[in-house]
Amino acid sequence: QVQLVESGGGLVQAGGSLRLSCAASGRAFSTYAMAWFRQAPGKEREFVAAINWSGGSTDYADSVKGRFTISRDNAKNTVYLQMVSLKPEDTAFYFCAARIGGLRIGVNRYDYWGQGTQVTVSS
Repeated sequence: QVQLVESGGGLVQAGGSLRLSCAASGRAFSTYAMAWFRQAPGKEREFVAAINWSGGSTDYADSVKGRFTISRDNAKNTVYLQMVSLKPEDTAFYFCAARIGGLRIGVNRYDYWGQGTQVTVSS
């Protein structure tokens, strides 16, 4: 299995940008589909973006399409989430996740999870 560690969260004003990183241990990283989820206080964890093993396929939640970009660098065992035009409703704890197999958007379909990083967008 892999260990996942997120970084890059912080406080930003509406309209600003952040790039989240997820560093993974393990030599099998390049075989995993990866995803980002987020969870705001009092809400369920929700899908944000996912990317397949090669980076050739991606999927995004409607709420972030056109603003967020997921990418991966298998040589560095790292997946990224570039976030631009941030809105207060993007405020949440962001989690990196991995699964063996193809890209999925369901929270219950992922095998490994990081501890998360906080993103706060002020008005």
